[in-house]
Amino acid sequence: MFEWLSDNRASIAAVIIVVMVVMFVASIVIGRKQAALTAKDEVFGDPERTKGGWYWAVCGVSALMLIWFYFSWGIGRAYFPQSANEMCQVAKLEEVISPVKAALPIGSRYYKSTLLVGRNVNQLKALQAQAPPSAFSSAEQKELNELISLMLQLIANSSNPANLSEKSKTQLIDVSGKLDGLSEKLLAGPKNLKPSTEALAQAKWGISNIEIPMLPTTSKGVLFDSVSAEALDLTKLFYKIRNHPPANNKIIADVKVRIEALKKATEDGKFDERATSARNDYTKSVQRIFRRLDDGTIFPATSLDGVSTAIAKLDNAKDDARGSLGIIEALFFPGQGVVKSRTQCTEQGSARWLPKPTDVVATFIGLANPDLENGGGYKGIRLLWWKWLPVSDVVGFLMPDWVADIWPGEYSRHGSDGTITPNLKDNLLKFVQGDIYLGSVPMLDGHIWDSVFRVLVALGLGILLGVPLGLFMGVSRFFKSFFDPLIELYRPVPPLAWAPLILTIFGISDDGKIFLLFMVAFAIMVISARTGASGTQLSKIRASHSLGATNGQIMRNVIFPNALPEILTGIRIAIGVCWGTLVAAEILAGTTGIGFIENVARTVSNYEIIWVTILIMGILGLIFDLIMRWVIDQTIPWRGKG
Repeated sequence: MFEWLSDNRASIAAVIIVVMVVMFVASIVIGRKQAALTAKDEVFGDPERTKGGWYWAVCGVSALMLIWFYFSWGIGRAYFPQSANEMCQVAKLEEVISPVKAALPIGSRYYKSTLLVGRNVNQLKALQAQAPPSAFSSAEQKELNELISLMLQLIANSSNPANLSEKSKTQLIDVSGKLDGLSEKLLAGPKNLKPSTEALAQAKWGISNIEIPMLPTTSKGVLFDSVSAEALDLTKLFYKIRNHPPANNKIIADVKVRIEALKKATEDGKFDERATSARNDYTKSVQRIFRRLDDGTIFPATSLDGVSTAIAKLDNAKDDARGSLGIIEALFFPGQGVVKSRTQCTEQGSARWLPKPTDVVATFIGLANPDLENGGGYKGIRLLWWKWLPVSDVVGFLMPDWVADIWPGEYSRHGSDGTITPNLKDNLLKFVQGDIYLGSVPMLDGHIWDSVFRVLVALGLGILLGVPLGLFMGVSRFFKSFFDPLIELYRPVPPLAWAPLILTIFGISDDGKIFLLFMVAFAIMVISARTGASGTQLSKIRASHSLGATNGQIMRNVIFPNALPEILTGIRIAIGVCWGTLVAAEILAGTTGIGFIENVARTVSNYEIIWVTILIMGILGLIFDLIMRWVIDQTIPWRGKG
């Protein structure tokens, strides 16, 4: 069943998109009707006015999903499933013809020859001005100036259309003619071209590890694929063309002789180390430029006009052959489109890093599969499942070893016969270390549970220790003056600044992550409880005293209820901050958890898994927040109604 859903995710997405559009329109209609009905009864600023409004929630969710589908190319894949393959074939042609365009003012602002001329001339002039006088004699400097002048003459000869060899002219005309032939083939259309059986047997777009099927699956795709194959041979032919004007032959031979003579003079001369190094460096720079000039890659600008015209004609033919594909790509595939690399076609733009919703769901279902042998889970650990947890492991985690150390007596020793008889102290140590079997209980397990467990334990400890301290700081001069500097000293420090230190001390086990989260939750709960306690109205406290209430009764029945809204709000804030800190800690040092999954996925640029982890964290955060909203409604129903 899942395989069928996975293979037909594009069709499923098409249905979902229609449903989302209907929900979006219907929610706006219902919302406007409800607003018109209650407009006279509601007062701006009334908290009761914010209740209900489910239709606006539907409107927001459906709008967000439609935006996601659009920018992830989900709409394009749902209604134009063959477009990506056709765009891939067009990208093949773009890839193979791009080296030719790079030599023309099409792929860049200038001819490649123009850029080479400018760079070589500037470098030669710079060398002429930078010749070290201490390393070369006056005669050698004169020789160097003549050498550079000869190289400048090579550039001038190569740039002169009158010096272009007949062979080069013939080859450039041949390339232009063959480019025109490709344009005519594109304009002729696919005619009777059909995709191969192998191409039709490929996995659908986005189903396998190969993002977009490489072999053409439509007649139009076959046309572009065949043209790109011919264009590849044409590009190789173009890059073999060299411009070696006959006028340069004598100059090249002369320059070679002069450079070799200069190198020999450096080898035979008795120069100091500094002068030798300067001469060698200068000679290498001159020789490097000369090799570029001798390569024959500088052409007269007008000699490439025919190729430039043919390329422009090919681009126009390509656009005509694309037909409706160009409109579809412009409307439903935002971004750069599809780019062909050496081995694959890839989506670019927002679709590169924003996976399609159905792909994210498919990835999540694969991760959530508890069958590890068939590819479920992640890195050998299930996403969320259950296991039998030994009670002794819980005891060993909660009980410190020093409980056994402080027990009266000594640990047992081995006897003269080599036997050891455990005593009560030994058994107590085994108990606190979790080495005694105490039965097992069912417990959640997996990456998600590991992250949730760390947050819950740290948050619980933060509430248990932070709330009482905050309440006492709100009513006691001693507690406030003593603990306030300590709390405020570490509270402003970002949690990630503590992470390297704490993880170094505790290691990559849960202890370090829980302690780091505890530090975050503890400070938030102390501040929240202290603010709530110090905000209690003095009249209520004096009234309680006049009625004979004790300090403990005032704390329980007056101050704590008054501080409860602040405390619960602090818990909501602490949950969010703990989640953010936990993921960062798991990224820094972790072998399980949501942050660990995201970190591994980041290293291999698996955007689908990254988005799965982001959605999991968002959904868990929303669940925690909804729980806290319910707790707030049940415990302080009077809030906002005074």
